Amino acid sequence: DVQLQASGGGLVQAGGSLRLSCAASGFTFDDYAIGWFRQAPGKEREGVSCIRSSDGNPYYADSVKGRFTISSDNAKNTVYLQMNSLQPEDTAVYYCRLRRRMTPQSDYWGQGTQVTVSS
Repeated sequence: DVQLQASGGGLVQAGGSLRLSCAASGFTFDDYAIGWFRQAPGKEREGVSCIRSSDGNPYYADSVKGRFTISSDNAKNTVYLQMNSLQPEDTAVYYCRLRRRMTPQSDYWGQGTQVTVSS
């Protein structure tokens, strides 16, 4: 079974940094995208950043460009999200998602990790 284990959330003051990790296991497909979504209270889940296995190009939501950096360690099947200059509006539960890009497309989600940024 595909499993995603997210970690690294916490409480930080505005302007601070956190690094999230997502370790993926149990998958054998090699065409995928892995990344992060977040959901703030009362809001819909939104994409934050992802990286594709095919070319390694990262994607960032406009709201985090220049502050967040996604990276991956393929040997460990782990993706990281370095979050700098955190702001209160970044407060959310962050979820890791692995998308199998080949047909049939499938999504796998990790458990959320809470990120709270105090002002």
